[in-house]
Amino acid sequence: MADPRYLDLARVLVRYSTEIKPGEKVLVETTNVPAEFVAVLVQEICDAGGLPVLEMKDQLVQRKLFLNATEERIKFIAGIEMDRMKKMDAYIGVRGVFNAKEFSDIPGDRMSLYEKLWMGPVHLEERVPNTKWVVLRFPSPQMAQMAKMSYEAFSDFYFQVCTKVDWAKASKAMDPAVAFIKKAERVHIKSPGTDLKFSIKGIDVQKCDGRKNIPDLEIYTAPVRDSIEGVIQYNTPSTLRGFTFENIRFKFSKGKIVEATANDNDRINDILNTDEGARYIGEFALGFHPFISEPMDDTLFDEKIRGSLHFTPGNAYIGEADNGNRSAIHWDLVLIQTPEKGGGEIYFDDVLIRKDGRFVHEAFTALNPENLQVD
Repeated sequence: MADPRYLDLARVLVRYSTEIKPGEKVLVETTNVPAEFVAVLVQEICDAGGLPVLEMKDQLVQRKLFLNATEERIKFIAGIEMDRMKKMDAYIGVRGVFNAKEFSDIPGDRMSLYEKLWMGPVHLEERVPNTKWVVLRFPSPQMAQMAKMSYEAFSDFYFQVCTKVDWAKASKAMDPAVAFIKKAERVHIKSPGTDLKFSIKGIDVQKCDGRKNIPDLEIYTAPVRDSIEGVIQYNTPSTLRGFTFENIRFKFSKGKIVEATANDNDRINDILNTDEGARYIGEFALGFHPFISEPMDDTLFDEKIRGSLHFTPGNAYIGEADNGNRSAIHWDLVLIQTPEKGGGEIYFDDVLIRKDGRFVHEAFTALNPENLQVD
């Protein structure tokens, strides 16, 4: 019998995140997700009057595709998926983790083919600007290990952060902060190893209130592409292409990452050399989910950590907080500024907004953990 919490999650995705209406075509794409949950999700879409299209993928199979990647093969698959995506009104992507390192031995040039010819065109250029979409992880023993928790405890945590937030009330709490940021022109970020300045003048600001990701709660914009100067030292691990990067540090000049170091300098520079846009930043965001406090090397959770920010090499969101940067890469790297992680400060136009992970300006204080409206 399916976990009763599955229905709560499916209702959030269908009734709130994507607001499926009768007759809307919905692509449900899952990777290593239990069939019991997929069945509940498909039923919920049907109950809402939607037309579900189902794609169930598996990391083991994807690994073989990527290992044998050629330009011809990847373009062929991407073309089919592009034709399908163009027919969709909504997209729900549910991604489980069979093995976070499953792609670690795939050569970088083959993963780059996937990123440039498949992920970039189908998802970043077509799905993101042209469908109602939401993306989420699904709990697994592997994710529990990453979070250093038992599977039972992690599952309880997972459903809490995904279904026990009053997303509509939290959305309203973001409005004063969004209005403030829209009027700002300059940002200054300071923390151990980080002293970074850039402009956000003229760039739109978006609130993330459960419409795009579950879990959610962030506000994002983007730097003016060529305005970034200084250095940033991230303090959370991040796995990309099957390798876990740590101690990532970027130095910027005129917006470009001119120096990049980590626990594997060759690997990180290989990623940043994917295309021209990979060395520029496509997103700057503040995270403040009240229930998420520690990193677990999973982007969709870590970028929402309360007291965090992410500063993202690669593609900007087309049409939403768009600074014009284009890349096959969109890599959300996280810096936590709580006292336990070394603290730090964020200024907008020389006004202190957040100190040591807590918002101190009146336009933002409703986003501190104790003030967010949660069940």
